[in-house]
Amino acid sequence: MKLVIAEKPSVVMALAKALGITGKKNGYVEGDDYIVSWCVGHLVGLANKDSYDEKYKKWNIDDLPIIPENWIFDISPDKEEQFSILRSLMNDSMVTEIVNACDAGREGELIFRLVYNKAGCQKPIKRLWISSMEEKAILDGFADLKDSKDYDNLYNSALCRAKADWIVGINTTRLFSCLYNRTLNVGRVQTPTLAMICERENGIANFRKEKYFNVHIKEYGLDAVA
Repeated sequence: MKLVIAEKPSVVMALAKALGITGKKNGYVEGDDYIVSWCVGHLVGLANKDSYDEKYKKWNIDDLPIIPENWIFDISPDKEEQFSILRSLMNDSMVTEIVNACDAGREGELIFRLVYNKAGCQKPIKRLWISSMEEKAILDGFADLKDSKDYDNLYNSALCRAKADWIVGINTTRLFSCLYNRTLNVGRVQTPTLAMICERENGIANFRKEKYFNVHIKEYGLDAVA
C-alpha cells in the first residue's frame, strides 16, 4: 500500500479520481493500492522564538541576535488533527512507501519534508512531479515516479530560505522596534519591496518637468531623430 500526500484537499480529489479511489475516510481517501491524504498547507513550521527561551517573550536589544543552534519545528495549532492523521498513516504497517505529491516546487518540497521528519517516518519516498491536474498528466506522473533524493537540494534551499526569513524577521523587527519605541515589522522580502515602492512614489510626487531637445538629421530625404 502506498500513502500519497498532497498539499491540499482539492488536489487529493483530483488524484483520487484519476486513480479510481472512492473510499472517503476522516482526513484521507482509501483504495486498494493507494491511500491519499493532504497537508493543508504548512502543517509544520519553524517554532516561535519563545520556544527556545522564555526570556525572548520580552523584546530586549541585549538578547540580539537570536540565532538558534538547533532549530525547533512546531505543528500549527489549528492543524494538529490532520497532522495526527498523517502521522498515523505514515506509521501504519500496511503502508510500505510514501509518495510526495505536494506542489512541484520549492515550497511543496518543504511542506512535505517537514511533516515527514516531524512524524519520525523513515519509509522510502517517491516524488510525484507534475504541473497539471489533468487525468492523463496524473497517471503519467504515477507511471514515472521520481526518486525523492533527486529533490534534496530543492528542499535544502527552501529550508535555508525559511530560516533566513526567521532570522532576519525576528532580529531586525526587534532591533528597530526597540530603537524607535514602536512596533516596526521588518522582513527579508517585505522591507526591500516597501523601499522600492516608496522610492517610486517619491519619484512620482517630486517629478518636475524639464525642457529637452530633439536633434533632427536630414539627409537624402530622410529625417532621423537623435
